[in-house]
Amino acid sequence: MMNNLFLIRPSKVLEREIWEYRQEYFDFGETQVNGSCGLAYHDNFDEWLNLVLSIEKDKLRNNVHTSTFFSIRKEDNKIIGSVKLHHLLTPDLENGAHIAYGIRPSERKKGYGKQQLLLVLDVARDMKIPKVMIACGKDNIASAKTALSCSGILTSEKIYEGAVHQHYWIDLRK
Repeated sequence: MMNNLFLIRPSKVLEREIWEYRQEYFDFGETQVNGSCGLAYHDNFDEWLNLVLSIEKDKLRNNVHTSTFFSIRKEDNKIIGSVKLHHLLTPDLENGAHIAYGIRPSERKKGYGKQQLLLVLDVARDMKIPKVMIACGKDNIASAKTALSCSGILTSEKIYEGAVHQHYWIDLRK
């Protein structure tokens, strides 16, 4: 499959596109924007952007640096998804995993989830992260299929906040 996406870090230049991306989730009745470092919970773009940039560089959340990206479709520069990568996994994050991702509702079921995950796995490899964990609700079939399509191995199921969550590991040393 040809990858027609690229990853970009959020910036002020993308404010209008990021807000449109966020709004689409709300328009589809969703209350969170997976992989966006809490975009749905912020009404002020600059505050959200400052948080995202500081968590990556110097301000730790849960004692971990986190990089946030948006996947952009090359042909029209449309934001297709969001993905965040925790640089390491701590006990506080064992239910949240290394990677969280989402695809905008109107672009789902088109193969973009796998493309986006493969791109962030390259980022993780460049950071010398040996393996990453992805967690998803057992009922989130699309996320599970995405993890499996990128060599994810289901290693456990745990109840977290009243729901069964599956944990997939991807070895990046191969």
